[in-house]
Amino acid sequence: MTELIDRLDGELFSPDSPGYDAVRRPVNVAFQGRRPKYVVRCRSVADVVAALAFARATSERLVPRGGGHCFAGRSSTDGIVLDLSGLDGISVAADGTATIGAGVRLGQLYAALHAEGRTIPAGCGPTVGIAGLTLGGGIGLLGRRYGLTCDHLVGAQVVLADGSVVDCDEDHEPELFWGLRGAGGGQFGVVTVLRFATVPEPTATYLVARLPITAPEELVATWQTWAPDAPDDLTVKLVVAAEPGRPLELTLIGASLLAEGPTRSLLREFAEPSALEVRRMPYSLLKEAFDDPRGLPAIRLRSEYFSRSMTPGTVAALLGALDGGDGPRELNLHAMGGAYGRVAEDATAFAHRNERFLLEHVGAVTDPWVDVSWSIAHPEGSGRVYPNFPDPALDDWATAYHGGNYARLQAIKRAYDPDRFFDFPQAI
Repeated sequence: MTELIDRLDGELFSPDSPGYDAVRRPVNVAFQGRRPKYVVRCRSVADVVAALAFARATSERLVPRGGGHCFAGRSSTDGIVLDLSGLDGISVAADGTATIGAGVRLGQLYAALHAEGRTIPAGCGPTVGIAGLTLGGGIGLLGRRYGLTCDHLVGAQVVLADGSVVDCDEDHEPELFWGLRGAGGGQFGVVTVLRFATVPEPTATYLVARLPITAPEELVATWQTWAPDAPDDLTVKLVVAAEPGRPLELTLIGASLLAEGPTRSLLREFAEPSALEVRRMPYSLLKEAFDDPRGLPAIRLRSEYFSRSMTPGTVAALLGALDGGDGPRELNLHAMGGAYGRVAEDATAFAHRNERFLLEHVGAVTDPWVDVSWSIAHPEGSGRVYPNFPDPALDDWATAYHGGNYARLQAIKRAYDPDRFFDFPQAI
């Protein structure tokens, strides 16, 4: 350990170090009880190389952590956590290419790009790490217009298990670059730098629409046919929320790149809201508007993509199962379509291009309803699962996450991590 400390630009924390408890915890509170043997806070690529060498020499398990949001706890371990938060550089070239450290989180990224009049399509949570989001695909409010976050990745720097540092893009290490775009984080090496083709930051219309609860089954059925086929400039998710002692709530949440008038007109094609809030603002401020100051509760999430609408009987069963819990339960339906589907399924590692929507079942960690609800919907799902929402309960996880791309990903794994140093349940 002394040798590692001597080689670090950053810091090393162990259980007896001041500040250990603050740095060991991931954002996902479901895994905050994990107590790693060491946390290495990296400030340079050399720190990553040194930490990997130490882990190999001591046979300690090592996991990289960008944001610490993983639903399967893959950014937590009893071994070594490689905290990348010190790799936080952001620069934008004259051609709009952004070079971003792997420790950057979305809140700081949007603010920095806003200063340059640029942005990238990505998620909403300000503490979500850009690296993990990108490596698993990256869906968000600009996705139906501009595609996945990983569709804008043009290059990356990666530290491999043997300590070598490689730069990859379409022309250099192209198979590794292909695999980094959608296979999920932590598969082939530690990504330390990402380069993105940015887009001009748009002005967007924030929208939250409360819906009447007189016909919830009809609203869910209509959303399934309306939202995925809406103009690319409109992205809305449908949230069906249940809490003990309160009536069911149905809410549309999303954003439009259209002005307020056309946005209101599009919404009324779906339903007449019982309450509607719309506000025009720069895209970076839109992201702040969706930030929940309460932080992340301890939740369990299961999800699946759907390539066709659910039948009325399944919708009715899902809504009926929401009742009777001791805590909050949510069904979240996220629209795909648009630019997501204009890329071939084998063009990147992300294999879910032709799906229409994503359905999440979100409840308390101990609530059996999560599995019950997932089981109700699953027979009509596509069997595909977003890699950024890993699900330890899956049986055929290889097909669920990777579809027809799995064999090619296995070949990349053999080439770049032959000894499976980067290994975890459901790793390629």
